[in-house]
Amino acid sequence: MQRLKASGTSIIRSIAVPRLKRKAVNSLTAIQDTFYSTKDVFERHRVVFTVGTSIASVATAWFGYTLRHYHNVQVDRRLESIEEAMRKKHQLEHSEVAKAVNVGKISTPACFATAGTSLIIGYCLGWRGGKRYANKQFRREQMKLLGEAKPRWQLLTRLNTNDGFILSMQRIPSGRTSSANGPPVLLQHGLLMDAATWLLLPPESSLAFVLADKGFDVWLANTRGTKFSQGHTSLGPDDPGFWDWSWDELVAFDLPATLQYVHNRTGQNMHYVGHSLGTLIALAAFSKHQLLDMLISAALISPIAHLGDVTSPIARNAADNFLGEVLFWLGVKEFDPRGKAAIQLLVEVCAKPGVDCINLLTSFTGQNCCLNPSVSQNFLIHEPQPTATKNMIHLSQMIRSGTIAMYDYVDVIENIKHYGQSTPPTYNMTSIPNDFPLFLTYGGADALSDVNDVQLLLDNFKDHDGDKLVVQFREDYAHADFVMGENAKQVVYDPLIAFFMLQ
Repeated sequence: MQRLKASGTSIIRSIAVPRLKRKAVNSLTAIQDTFYSTKDVFERHRVVFTVGTSIASVATAWFGYTLRHYHNVQVDRRLESIEEAMRKKHQLEHSEVAKAVNVGKISTPACFATAGTSLIIGYCLGWRGGKRYANKQFRREQMKLLGEAKPRWQLLTRLNTNDGFILSMQRIPSGRTSSANGPPVLLQHGLLMDAATWLLLPPESSLAFVLADKGFDVWLANTRGTKFSQGHTSLGPDDPGFWDWSWDELVAFDLPATLQYVHNRTGQNMHYVGHSLGTLIALAAFSKHQLLDMLISAALISPIAHLGDVTSPIARNAADNFLGEVLFWLGVKEFDPRGKAAIQLLVEVCAKPGVDCINLLTSFTGQNCCLNPSVSQNFLIHEPQPTATKNMIHLSQMIRSGTIAMYDYVDVIENIKHYGQSTPPTYNMTSIPNDFPLFLTYGGADALSDVNDVQLLLDNFKDHDGDKLVVQFREDYAHADFVMGENAKQVVYDPLIAFFMLQ
């Protein structure tokens, strides 16, 4: 016990300084985030804030001077009663009474103080009102696109997969100034997310809105199991069979269904944008030469393929300790991040040595550089979304093995039953056509799409046509920065859209 106490003291001393440094850096980042967020919100709603603060200032000043006038009237009445009493009792004249009570004019400093105070209070009230208006407008646009409010056009569409799932998609058919005159773009979210991924930032910064403003016909996919895609022709979310799938089924059913639906509705080939798991299912399909005849090009954001070097403490510990398999064996087929089973799993992971769960998002995705606190709060309103426990097991298998293979049933008989061989087939990334246009962007701080894993993926593209492959690297970006970073439009989306326009 004594040795434990002694070691505990040394540990505290060793981590005290780094923690202080981390807190200082986080504080500075928070201040910067607040400044840039305030600046951005004000610039986007300048008229609203100017009018609001002006009205609030005038109203506050009027209210302040009304109170002051009322106070002066009451004081004058009181002085008159005092003067009357002193005149009757002591026979004093009015001038003598006024001199005794020292009644004078209102001082200039008092006027300036009152006016300044009213101005500050008024502008604070106006600012809060303007900010509330801006957030309300943004929220209304999100609600429309997510099908939670009635829009001016029908945005929510449904389609069926060949294995019976009913998926929902949102569509942005026009920008703020004109209707779409460009090709369609399909946006595919990542693991534990849904279409809200592309709507978390303000309208002029969210990729979905930016693409629409550039004239693209934007479609947002929602994979099976997420909030808007929990339908099935014969099963319900409470049926274990509803959750009997991994990302193999997303490759085989969801992705083909969504692409085919957009192609049928528009009569055009499209661009594809995937983030995280959305890149893996696309790469897997491309490796089989599937769906390419409906695509113009593809953008892979934070690409997930090889996972052997994942540095996320939460993901690594969950995979190494077979925690997903434990849930599956216990009969938990649905992996709901907000559910009791997932929370218990998280508690067990956070108890492991070297896992700091104080900041869960950082522990899972890496140290994101450019997240705005208000956007992070917006993220927590919509995300995370459910997925299948089997899907989590599949990804864990990839982390442990470092290979890109189909789901391993572990049992040889089951593997033979599903694949006709004792081991799962692999997805061969080198078979992706060398002339297919690819835009790939990844970050140096990403704990899920690790730099070493991405390099393994890029090695598969060494023979890719030079003018058909664009690779972008952001040293400071982590996994969430690519969809939630306040400067993502400038550093990621603008180059991505430029790439699309060249195809």
